[in-house]
Amino acid sequence: MAADLVLKTARLILRRWRAEDREPFARLNGDAVVMRHFVGTLTREESDAMADRIARHFDEHGFGLWAVEAPGVAPFIGFVGLSVPSFEAHFMPAVEVGWRLDQPYWGYGYATEAARANLADGFGRAGLREIVSFTAPVNVPSIRVMERIGMTRDPVGDFDHPRVPEGHPLRRHVLYRISAP
Repeated sequence: MAADLVLKTARLILRRWRAEDREPFARLNGDAVVMRHFVGTLTREESDAMADRIARHFDEHGFGLWAVEAPGVAPFIGFVGLSVPSFEAHFMPAVEVGWRLDQPYWGYGYATEAARANLADGFGRAGLREIVSFTAPVNVPSIRVMERIGMTRDPVGDFDHPRVPEGHPLRRHVLYRISAP
């Protein structure tokens, strides 16, 4: 994939990551409110390792979790994109659409706008036939994004996330799906 490929929406630029994205990415990954639907926050080292995995994913698959820029607002507000989950589940193999935005950028429709662009790119350029998304049932804001972008809940597909410890309140996940038009 060309390193200069970007996705553009009315208000956003979705681009490959830059070195200067790592500091604000680490800050949002260390924010307990941003990470409240995950098992925990990430250290700077864990955040940088995630950024490295994101870069490798782009190189391996031709798509990935884009750094999201809001021109005139902020050079980096988080990520939105497509990824191949690296755990075992009954619905695998699959490609997931996901997002993580920093708190100041919540409530503006950025996740929905960027996720729609990723679905279009996934079904178009990447030639995917289906895209999934999943989260803990308490993550109502992400579930709302899934529904706004046209995904449908697959209750039979709900699962216990293998990377969340047994007994943890976030272990159970709901599964959403959307097929290529």
